[in-house]
Amino acid sequence: MRVHELFSLKGQVALVTGGAGLLGAQMAEALADAGADVVIAGRNLEQCQVVAQAIAEGFGVKVMAVRLDVTDPDEVGACVEQVVAGMGQLNVLVNNAGIARKALLDSARLEDWKAVLDTNLTGVFLCSQAAARQMMRQRQGKIINIASIYGMVGVDQRLYEESPGMVPGSVPYTASKGGVVNMTRDMAVYLAPYNIQVNCISPGGFRSGQDQAFLARYNWRVPAGRMGGPDDLKGAVVFLASRASDYVTGHNLVVDGGWTAW
Repeated sequence: MRVHELFSLKGQVALVTGGAGLLGAQMAEALADAGADVVIAGRNLEQCQVVAQAIAEGFGVKVMAVRLDVTDPDEVGACVEQVVAGMGQLNVLVNNAGIARKALLDSARLEDWKAVLDTNLTGVFLCSQAAARQMMRQRQGKIINIASIYGMVGVDQRLYEESPGMVPGSVPYTASKGGVVNMTRDMAVYLAPYNIQVNCISPGGFRSGQDQAFLARYNWRVPAGRMGGPDDLKGAVVFLASRASDYVTGHNLVVDGGWTAW
């Protein structure tokens, strides 16, 4: 098979949770650019519709926008049913929906812990469970979980000390993302007999309006000398969604400019 065929997603249907957010929209655009029909899902339906329309106009693929709260099992099940009814199948799930709260160890409230774990970890489980049932019937599928470098290493709180408007990495966030990394491995093993590959992407920091002082501190800390930009997740998500990664499962692909390399 030619290389461009291995990376083509033509004829595939991809569901991206948190698809209207910064990273979600970037990955949804990449999947569409590779030929996939795309479903943009998130809590804010209007924002999802804006992203969906831009992708449809930009890439000429079929696009749906769906309202989805990943913490609600009924909504998750209904979303997958809607995707299959509207698109005919579900080949790729990108579990991107996530939240962060300022919840440091000595001051975290239990409600913040629960909210972050419910979205970042339980939400990944619920969406993967519903999608896997469909993919198992199809005997084919790709599940891509979005974790974080903070699921692998602790948070350097010094980066945030002079940027009070930012939400620093915190205990529930790191716990949830670490859980996603290892849940990926377990799901990969369980679903391998069904020709379903499950992998993870752990991004580093990405530009999203941070103040200049924070950017300077971050850029000094990362080997690449910069934060991630609008194209830096595209190759990773297309690789893991395509036939190019058919022999890759249970892997955590780190996209961090070298942050975790030292």
